[in-house]
Amino acid sequence: MMKSSFFASASALCLGLVLALGVGSQANAAAKCIKGDRKAPYTIGWANIYSVPTWMKQTQGTIEAEVEALKKQGLVDKLVVTDAQGDANVQIQQIQSMIDSNVDAIILIAGSSTAPARVIADACAKGIAIINFDSLVDTDQVTAKVNTDSSQWGDQAAKFLIDAIGGKGKILILNGPAGVSVSDDRRKGADAELKAHPDVKVLAETNTPYNVAPAQEAVTSLLFANPDIDGILSLGGALSAGAVLALDKQGRDQVPITGENARQFLELWKDKGLKSWATMQPNWLGAFATYTAVQALEGKDVPAFVKIPLPVIDNSNIDEYLARAKDFPADGYIYSPYDEELFKKLLAQK
Repeated sequence: MMKSSFFASASALCLGLVLALGVGSQANAAAKCIKGDRKAPYTIGWANIYSVPTWMKQTQGTIEAEVEALKKQGLVDKLVVTDAQGDANVQIQQIQSMIDSNVDAIILIAGSSTAPARVIADACAKGIAIINFDSLVDTDQVTAKVNTDSSQWGDQAAKFLIDAIGGKGKILILNGPAGVSVSDDRRKGADAELKAHPDVKVLAETNTPYNVAPAQEAVTSLLFANPDIDGILSLGGALSAGAVLALDKQGRDQVPITGENARQFLELWKDKGLKSWATMQPNWLGAFATYTAVQALEGKDVPAFVKIPLPVIDNSNIDEYLARAKDFPADGYIYSPYDEELFKKLLAQK
């Protein structure tokens, strides 16, 4: 998925992500679940909850690219990929199959925060490195969890929107699927700001998949029911693109809207001069999870939780993202660059 020129400029462009990260030394103590009896080259299992959304396809692309890089270093020999098609029970069965085939590491986006606990504990007990990112599990029987702060995401988005509408007005809230931890946590993160501004009235909110078409349909219905709105608190990029298109189709004026690094949303933002703010769940979390698993298997100590700083996209830097749009699918996400130096800095956090 990555272009060579994309990697070449990664260190410089990633600087904003790592300024706040301290660089420390890694101990050689074994990480959780690691027994020290597995030797390179390793077999990596990618337990995907579903592969249809473009975000997931791009994320898998970064995993595949990282596996290829690790193969060249003699550290990985095989990537096993499963797709639960959105079914948490199927995902559990697929993880069990990975355990039965004795993979060395499992990279996981969880379809349920609670359901996989037993099978994950079984994998950990067998010395399999488990790196859980994006949608997290409640159990601590994993080697590491990797994520941005979804609550902070919601808080920052709410602050921007409330300021953009002058601290009062009528808004819609667009959420991702209910029950998915990142979606629920983003929404919870917005609560404090909303409660602190009683003149901001939430007219309605909705939950849809992170895809443009269902979001546009949902927002169209909300606009018919609520013709007078001042802003949209959108907690996903495809959701934002759907909302902008829905307003356009009804001939309505655009309103301040938050969002994410979805290429279509960023292009609409620039084209229509929107008053917007966005952040991202970088697709390279998949690559980083893979790198982290191998580091743990190699005997390196890794943090139990790696917090990924939230990048901010606004009018000061949107052109930098759009300048790289050609490197990404039309319905994809323009994520920030990454390289091994960034990964080392993230693992060195204290």
